[in-house]
Amino acid sequence: MKALAVYESEKMELRDISQSAIQSHEIALQVGAVGLCGTDFHIYEGKANYNFDTSGRRVPLSEQAQILGHEFCGTVVEIGADVQDLQIGDRVIVDQGLNCSSRHLPRHQWCEYCRSGDSHQCLQYKEHGITGQQGALAEFIVVPAVNAIRIESDLPMSQAALCEPLGCILHASELQMKTSARFTFGGEHPINSVLICGAGPAGLLFTQYLRNVVGYTKQLIVSEPSEQRRHLAESYGAITIDPTTTDLVEAVQDLTHGERVQYLIESAGVAQIFPQIPGVLRKQGTLMMYGHGHFGVDLGVMNSVQFLEPTILCPGGASGALDQHGKPVTPAKALDLLSGGLIDVSRFITHQYTSLEMVPQAFTQDRFDKVYIKGVAVFDN
Repeated sequence: MKALAVYESEKMELRDISQSAIQSHEIALQVGAVGLCGTDFHIYEGKANYNFDTSGRRVPLSEQAQILGHEFCGTVVEIGADVQDLQIGDRVIVDQGLNCSSRHLPRHQWCEYCRSGDSHQCLQYKEHGITGQQGALAEFIVVPAVNAIRIESDLPMSQAALCEPLGCILHASELQMKTSARFTFGGEHPINSVLICGAGPAGLLFTQYLRNVVGYTKQLIVSEPSEQRRHLAESYGAITIDPTTTDLVEAVQDLTHGERVQYLIESAGVAQIFPQIPGVLRKQGTLMMYGHGHFGVDLGVMNSVQFLEPTILCPGGASGALDQHGKPVTPAKALDLLSGGLIDVSRFITHQYTSLEMVPQAFTQDRFDKVYIKGVAVFDN
């Protein structure tokens, strides 16, 4: 079968690879759609490598090429002998995280993290498309059946693939809500102002989630240099700031009457934001470090942040609790929100690619386009 392989920094090619034979607890999917994530771009650029061998050494791309694609959905084309809840022809979303349940272990053999509802921190955790395992930028992919959730609605594959990034926002938000912090939604010290830095896919999902799911009605500020993205954030219920023409600290202090925000979500992965945090975040506020890829700023900028005594959260991934059958709960919630229309991703899918041959254009050209927000490879809608 055909697959796109990154075999060196900024080098990707279409290759013929062998399709894995399925085990009794697995299914084979014809890939329907794949969201292109910032993590994919970081791996492609050589700025990130999450593939480690058993001794903890990073495995270079030249030694093991990476087939990217961890935001994906597809159609079941083959099922293992032990699979009872799925049939050939089912459309499914997939949790790409491989944990104790994915490895078909009985519950009493699960690690402490899988047992406690933190399967994304499984002691043997791996991910399709990120840690060396084959990703979905291929014609077919084999995954554990327990990781697949049937799509019951007519949600297009292009949108269903984005259950994974939405699941990451759900996981991050649930972490914030269960954390013992000074400021909370509706608590003794309520969150009256939220600042989201970045209106890429994550920032836009956070905006919708806070407005439409949490029901947050107070001040929601989004800082974003792109006019197109600011307009989208405003349509989702945010007040926006252009940090290229307005001083972010001054604007936030004006909007909050000098109080600053109680909750700051850094979703852009831009390190230059960190020196500004002491001017926008209230003392003992919550800092959500959601974005990745922070480069170019000395760690010393955190000294002033630490002085605020913030609650700092660093969520990772969309996995989380597993249900009584070992299936992931968070992606199922994300699918319900997309299918029910509470979260709309269609408006920020700006680029679509209908073949594997077209996808490299996203990495080499399109993502630098000022109108680019989210690219999705769509092979079957």
